[in-house]
Amino acid sequence: MFRLLFVLIIVVSAIEIALFVWLGNILNIWFVLLGIITTGFLGAILAKQQGIETLNRARLEMAKGRAPKEEIFDGVSILLGAVVLFTPGFLTDAFGFMLLIPITRRPMKKWAQGVVYAMIKKGTVTVIRR
Repeated sequence: MFRLLFVLIIVVSAIEIALFVWLGNILNIWFVLLGIITTGFLGAILAKQQGIETLNRARLEMAKGRAPKEEIFDGVSILLGAVVLFTPGFLTDAFGFMLLIPITRRPMKKWAQGVVYAMIKKGTVTVIRR
């Protein structure tokens, strides 16, 4: 798993650098820098708005006596999306925005839920209820 993650980080970084160089040659270096700053700023605003909304939904679920399962997965997705958006790069920014926008977050969240539930079934992850 660590090797795969390491290779993924190297490959994504190389693609991001190539994309910066290519866009800098086509457009302008200042336009590329402005794009990086703008996506980071918009991502921060969107992450804050989505995070507050998810927190409020989680509070409502708990007030009703239910576990906020969906909201936990939403919160993790929003956190991951925000972290990815603060790394410079347009490819990572696209992935980050996909995790922050509810419509595009839904399929990724369903996939993550399937992975977690499979891990619970296999015994890799243990759930302790009190």
